[in-house]
Amino acid sequence: MNGTRVVGILGGMGPAAGADFARLFVAACTEHMQRSGVPVSDQAFPEHWLAQVPVPDRSAALGHPGFGGHQPLEPMLQAMGKLAALGAQTVAVACNTAHAWHGELQQRFPHIEVLHVAREVARTLAGRGVRVGLLATEGTYAAGLYDEALLRVGLLCHVPDAFEKAQLMRGIYEGVKGGDLVLARGCFTQVADALARRHGLNTLILGCTEIPLALSSVPGLVGLELVDPAALLARTLASRAYDSAYAEAYAE
Repeated sequence: MNGTRVVGILGGMGPAAGADFARLFVAACTEHMQRSGVPVSDQAFPEHWLAQVPVPDRSAALGHPGFGGHQPLEPMLQAMGKLAALGAQTVAVACNTAHAWHGELQQRFPHIEVLHVAREVARTLAGRGVRVGLLATEGTYAAGLYDEALLRVGLLCHVPDAFEKAQLMRGIYEGVKGGDLVLARGCFTQVADALARRHGLNTLILGCTEIPLALSSVPGLVGLELVDPAALLARTLASRAYDSAYAEAYAE
C-alpha cells in the first residue's frame, strides 16, 4: 500500500508472545483502516516483519549482570540488524523485560525508532486518575521500567509482595511457557486479586506478554480494568506504519 512504512516486531521472548503480538498488530491495522475509512483488504496492510529469535532469559540476565552467553543484548541486536536490512523504520519489542535494554537498542540503531512499551502505557493512563498495579516478571520489577514511566505522569505503581512475585513467575514459566494455561490462570488470578484488594486498585497492567495469554479477567473484581501493554504497543506500531508524515519527521 502506497504511503505506508515498513515496521518490525522483535519477538521470540517467548515465541507464543511474539506470534500473538503479530496478531495484535494485524488487528490494530484493521481498526486503523476502519477508522480512516479505508477498505480493509490484504493489499492495504503495511509491510511488516516478525523476527523470532532465540534470546536468553531476560530476568535471569538482569539477576546475573556481566558479560557472557546468558545476556540477551547480542541476539536482540542481531535481530534488529535483520529488521533494519528489511527496511523497518519503527520496531516494537514483544517482551516487557527486554525493554531494560531499550537504550542500547536505540543507541545502536539511531535511524530506527524503537518503541518503549512502558512509556506507551504511561501515556495512555496519564490524567485518568487511576490507581495502578503491575503484574510482571522479576526482571521488569528489578529494572523499574513501569515505576519510572508511570511516575513521570504522576502515577504510583503498586507491585506484589515477594511470594506473589514468585507465583507470577511460576505462572509464566511453568504455566504459559510450559503449556499449562490452567496453572497460569490460577497463579495470575490469585496475585491479581490480592494486589487489587490490598491497594484498592481499579487498573492492573499485565506487564508481561505471557500474562494476557492466560488472564482476561479477574473473577469477583467488577470494574477492574486490565491493561494489555502489548495491545497498546501494537496500536502505536500500526499508527506509525500508516503515518508517512511521521516517517519524514523522524528521518530529519
